[in-house]
Amino acid sequence: MRTSIQSTSAAGRGGVTRRRALAAGGAAVLALTLGACGSSDPLASSSASGSAASGALVVGSQQYYSNEIVAELYAQSLEHAGFTVTRQYQIGQREVYMDQVKAGKIDVFPEYTGNLLQYLDKSATATDPAEVLSALRRALPSGLSALEPAAATDQDSFNVTKATADQYGLKTIADLSKLPQPVKIAGNSELAKRPYGPEGLKSAYGIEAEISPVEDGGGPLTVKALKDGSVPVADLYSASPAIATEGFVTLEDPKHLVLPQNVVALASSKVDDKAKAAIAAVDAKLSTEALVELNRKSVEDKASSATLAKDWLTQQGLL
Repeated sequence: MRTSIQSTSAAGRGGVTRRRALAAGGAAVLALTLGACGSSDPLASSSASGSAASGALVVGSQQYYSNEIVAELYAQSLEHAGFTVTRQYQIGQREVYMDQVKAGKIDVFPEYTGNLLQYLDKSATATDPAEVLSALRRALPSGLSALEPAAATDQDSFNVTKATADQYGLKTIADLSKLPQPVKIAGNSELAKRPYGPEGLKSAYGIEAEISPVEDGGGPLTVKALKDGSVPVADLYSASPAIATEGFVTLEDPKHLVLPQNVVALASSKVDDKAKAAIAAVDAKLSTEALVELNRKSVEDKASSATLAKDWLTQQGLL
């Protein structure tokens, strides 16, 4: 039986994750969500919100701190453009929020091109970023559109410690064959069913893998499991500041098992040209380096998404 390491104090993209305590400034900005919901259920008011008058938009986020930061960037940019925004943050993984998005109950949602494409089309073969975006747009259901993506990427990546990389000569995912099989990989339990999980690793690289569930989406428990040797490999999101801070080695993926995962806004038919322009202004300036720094301030400085978004948008001349 696999050992499962659970956490309710760290947030992750696509699993049971932490709901981070917000600073007072962030709480004030996010109070609109609580007032609108009147419930602990983040989707409780989505039906009413989805039918709100023109100029009112619902912005959602995954249960992942970095995704919430991007959602807040969109939300504040939209508010600056004159829109009324209701926030529905920390909803969960795609199996939860996509039904709400498809139903028009959430109007703007930060997504990731490659992962969303594979969720919608499991037979997708595109690997180039432009091809992935085109395929994603074709796969989207009626009423939804993928706007122009940011340069920023935040994708799943397989990481090892430098000591492990040096000991076994690990540079690419294929080199995991040098480790005892099956290779234990720390990651959200959903990784077991993802295209780049055990089946994908076996098909593309001949690697026998087993997921050791750590339900914090590449958060501190996942980092700890890798550092202390509980597992030799961990699935971390590439915009995680821990990769550089801890000196982890990200294994190269020459067969493109993990598709490009550019940040992209998923928009409902309520998102008009003015709203699209407000979102595009954010994504035009959002680089991977900027996202890593925002994530670092969130993790290390414990800054709220509201504070981070306001400061960054102001620095970029967008507020």
